[in-house]
Amino acid sequence: MWKKIIITGLTAVGALLAQATPAQQEIESMSAVVQRNPEDAGARGRLAMAYSRRARETGDPQHYAKAMETIATALEISPDNYEALRAKTWTLLGQHEFAQAAELAEKLNQRAPDDVLIYGFLTDAYVELGHYDKALESAQWMLDIRPGTVPGLTRAAYIRELYGFLDGAIELMEQAYDRSPYNETEDLAWIQVHLAHLKRLKGDFDSSEAHINRALTLFPDYHYALAQRGALRMAQTRYEDAAEAFEARYKLAAHPENLFEWAEALKMAGKDAQAEEMFVRFEKAAVGESQSWDNANRELVAYYVDYANRPLDALKIATRDFGRRQDVFTRAAYAWALFHAGQEQEARNQMKQALKIGVVDPRITRYAAAMQVERPAREMAHAK
Repeated sequence: MWKKIIITGLTAVGALLAQATPAQQEIESMSAVVQRNPEDAGARGRLAMAYSRRARETGDPQHYAKAMETIATALEISPDNYEALRAKTWTLLGQHEFAQAAELAEKLNQRAPDDVLIYGFLTDAYVELGHYDKALESAQWMLDIRPGTVPGLTRAAYIRELYGFLDGAIELMEQAYDRSPYNETEDLAWIQVHLAHLKRLKGDFDSSEAHINRALTLFPDYHYALAQRGALRMAQTRYEDAAEAFEARYKLAAHPENLFEWAEALKMAGKDAQAEEMFVRFEKAAVGESQSWDNANRELVAYYVDYANRPLDALKIATRDFGRRQDVFTRAAYAWALFHAGQEQEARNQMKQALKIGVVDPRITRYAAAMQVERPAREMAHAK
């Protein structure tokens, strides 16, 4: 009798763990460690990392809030705890606090110059701030210290993409996929999503579709995969299908920028009334968070220029953002706002700078063509 109950119970627990995502399993594991050792600040830091991973899995920022609460407790116990500060850096990146994340990562890098993950955080922050030379150097350090490390390969791949070397980016992403543990299903799905993105940029829609399907098999209802499906359908001019994919993504990750893409697809599908309703909802939500780092300001600029005919409002938003970060996407949005506000020469200068490294993003390409800005000779990326 008791043996049957015990075995049945263990089977149920095993089934539950089998259904749990990698982040959920890590949260359960580290929560148990913290419960046994409440004063273990390092364990709390690792628990916070798990919450941040869960935020990426779900697109739900509440998990970042849980991570920050856990980090705050860890730092009360041990104000200089390395694990907690490392978790804080990653969480800041997830919350788009890129400048603060870069500052903290630089300090941690001085404490532990052989920590590969910190170089990854530096790369992420520098990319988002537009410090591409520094990002390239940090990514190269990752691969020099630990050749073939998956976080290094994925970051180097993204830098190659920014510099316009799509084949090289695909090569590194494929290596990262092959080197990833089989049970890291969300990581594997994330890599498949990026391969789908790169294949779409190359015009290989069939391969892009296959990668999206593989991502959704690995991690069902993955919000990043649904976003990529929407982007692919837009490229295929299947606008109603794109709207359906973006709607599904928004229901999982209700961020303003996701609402904007849904509205754009509806507009392209000829569903003007629905699109207008979504644009109104988008603007209200985007304006509400426009002064924070985690915002939809680039989408807000696109909305004000492309749909609302409010170029001065676009320029106000774009100027504020450009004062904080100069990545190519923010710079291109700034150039687009300048152009439609009548400052055409400065707009073209900024767009030339945005195009300089070789980025091939479709929206930036469209902006540049409308502004009659030719792509200058691109710089070279040297990540191994």
